[in-house]
Amino acid sequence: MTRIGLIRHGITAWNKEGRAQGSSDIPLHEEGLAEAERLAERVNGEKWDVIYSSNLLRAKQTAEAIQEKIGSIPLHLDPRIREVGGGMIEGTTEAERLEKWGTNWREMDLGFEPKESVMNRGRGFLQEITEKHPDENVLIVSHGAFIRHLLRELVPQTDLSTPPKNTSITELLIKESKWNCELYNCTKHLEAEQIES
Repeated sequence: MTRIGLIRHGITAWNKEGRAQGSSDIPLHEEGLAEAERLAERVNGEKWDVIYSSNLLRAKQTAEAIQEKIGSIPLHLDPRIREVGGGMIEGTTEAERLEKWGTNWREMDLGFEPKESVMNRGRGFLQEITEKHPDENVLIVSHGAFIRHLLRELVPQTDLSTPPKNTSITELLIKESKWNCELYNCTKHLEAEQIES
């Protein structure tokens, strides 16, 4: 049984402004760095064997905060788990998209990465991970849209109506070639901080 912890990176300035990020390489906001620290505290008390991260800076910074806290755990960067490419909408807000392309902008050809491309890289990556790390616990730091695409295919019975929050953990377990979602979109490490402050 391979256990996967899917993590969405910490918050960025573009997240706060409601801008589409896609493959744009945006660093974590100060608040995102603090979120990553709280996430690192949480996972430090759990058993994880290895971390894989998207090579985009916001994911890498989140993964590095975890690695720093846990210590000797190896960290590997992999471009296959980058965010879904957003084409011409990257850097824009919903209001800007409506103004520029109108209400049907989602149906237009604005250079989005095709779903097949996202799923091909996601499937290939996960197959390799489960072969390389049988019976291990693997943390994967990635991005909101990429995680949702993956989960829709792997665990279609899971309610994905709430998008993954920044630094949320979703846990998957593969047993006899079948994926099960054990935990979805959990941010208890952030909620504890809000109660304290």
